[in-house]
Amino acid sequence: MMRTSLLLLAALLAAPAIAADVAPAAKPSTALPGVSLLPDMIEMPGLNRKRQVRLYLPPGYATSGKRYPVLYMHDAQNLFDDATAFAGEWKVDETLDALSKEGKLELIVVGIDNGADKRITELNAWDNTRFGQAEGKQYTDFIVKTLKPWIDAKYRTLPGRGDTAIMGSSMGGLASHYAIAQYPQVFSKAGVFSPAYWTAAPSFDFMAAHPLPKDARVYLLMGEKEGDSMVPDVERMAGVVRKSGHPADATVLKIVPGAKHNEQFWSGELREALLWMFKPGS
Repeated sequence: MMRTSLLLLAALLAAPAIAADVAPAAKPSTALPGVSLLPDMIEMPGLNRKRQVRLYLPPGYATSGKRYPVLYMHDAQNLFDDATAFAGEWKVDETLDALSKEGKLELIVVGIDNGADKRITELNAWDNTRFGQAEGKQYTDFIVKTLKPWIDAKYRTLPGRGDTAIMGSSMGGLASHYAIAQYPQVFSKAGVFSPAYWTAAPSFDFMAAHPLPKDARVYLLMGEKEGDSMVPDVERMAGVVRKSGHPADATVLKIVPGAKHNEQFWSGELREALLWMFKPGS
């Protein structure tokens, strides 16, 4: 059991530092044409640093004239391109290109690169004696008050809360759950994959004190073999959400037998989660 905890901690701490490095030249890019880097890094007020943002546009964006819902995601190095990913990519672009071709879903995805050694504090809204002072509020404020207005001004988005979602895994899952609770007027949907609640003990009381609007949709995902406390923690949080009076049909708790804490797992679950989160009429 202790070995499982140490492996999970190593993944949380090592992944961002490696993911932020320049990829080896021999590793080919797997990003599809809809993926691009924003040309300039964006200032993060309150954190005294800048950040690279990666953008996915649907296949018909250039010619459609339509406006699109927007999904904000963390750890962008791992979303679209095996050349920049720590341990394989989520295949967000492949999944959404396929859904677009099938006529089922079209989204703009805004991916925020992780902050390497700052990742574990940026994605946590609560201080942790082991990992450091929380920067999650400032990071979330950056998304809501700086990045989102910029994206809405530059691209054909549907900017209302009903068309705005946030998603991430591990520390990014924790950050996504915090974001929808802190800013329910901005986000109406959250994909909370493999959330690292164990790094943020106060998160349970916070979520209990910040019940979501009845129409907010929260997708809680966990693998059965992710770590010692991961499954009990997500079950506990699902209970907190349920006790707050949130409708059962607006929350998913999915625990996948045999699944571990990695991008292959999250990639395989992405399609189902997105179709549920953006179900017409939701």
